[in-house]
Amino acid sequence: MIHTLRIQTNRRDEMIDITRLVSGLLKQEQEPADNGMAVIYSPHTTAGIAINENADPDVRRDVLMRLNEVYPWEHPQYQHAEGNTAAHLKAITTGTSQTVLIAGGRLVLGRWQGIYFCEFDGPRERSCLVQFIRG
Repeated sequence: MIHTLRIQTNRRDEMIDITRLVSGLLKQEQEPADNGMAVIYSPHTTAGIAINENADPDVRRDVLMRLNEVYPWEHPQYQHAEGNTAAHLKAITTGTSQTVLIAGGRLVLGRWQGIYFCEFDGPRERSCLVQFIRG
């Protein structure tokens, strides 16, 4: 079964911690996977999925700051008519999906790790797809 998370973003660039949402879906499964993996996927070309530190919010701020430096919103050589080339480049950099192992019915994440939905062209309503694979 593929689950859909609806995510309302509030800024052009932001990283939203969805770890608890994904964990909650795992617990709600009719036949929860004791072992296996979770695939978390963004079906958008201007948003991504990342795993990174979730203890210090300054890390998210720093990541977004650096992505904005590398991929500025405006650049004289961008040609894409919609004007969101930077968002596409950031999404390519973060990637559209992450895979997380499941052991003992829980997501296997490092002590400081969290799963993030990365918005690069907001604010808007987004979706994130999650599938659990028993193994």
